[in-house]
Amino acid sequence: MPGFLKIDLWLGGAFVLVPRVFYDHRGYFMESYNDRDFRELGLDLHFVQDNESWTEKAGTIRGLHYQISPATQAKLVRCVRGSIFDVIVDIRPESPTFGKWSAVLLNDRNHKMLFVPVGFAHGFQSLVDDVIVSYKVTGFYSKEHDRAIRWDDPRIGISWPLDNPILSQKDRNAPLLEEAELRF
Repeated sequence: MPGFLKIDLWLGGAFVLVPRVFYDHRGYFMESYNDRDFRELGLDLHFVQDNESWTEKAGTIRGLHYQISPATQAKLVRCVRGSIFDVIVDIRPESPTFGKWSAVLLNDRNHKMLFVPVGFAHGFQSLVDDVIVSYKVTGFYSKEHDRAIRWDDPRIGISWPLDNPILSQKDRNAPLLEEAELRF
């Protein structure tokens, strides 16, 4: 029996993984990644890098980020501390769900993980102070291929839960989807 429940999302190729968590009087234990279990679920992924971000203040938005070819990345995202509203946007030009978004609540209590396929932009908003997000990627970071789309693009229409977000200069100045470079 695999240690993960896979829940497919309505945007093709994206899904949530829910690990088996074992609780006792000391706390809990879980596997956040198991290559054998992933293969049993049909997920033959090769992760090459683990990343971690700390976000100090609630309301902060990081994203919407992606990398273009030849340095594309799929991601497996989880919230290690705190709680986030985790968002993906399908930016594959030929996709029937192009420009559509979906969101998942990830936090340190539900232990869910979001798989973000190549061809999706990804971002999140911290719902509380002092958030740590960890994610595995299938491609190395490449500054030359790093791209972003505006968090408030009206064509996409994401309903972020908290108003007046804290943003980086990069995210504040990101292009709209219609102006973005989309090579996967």
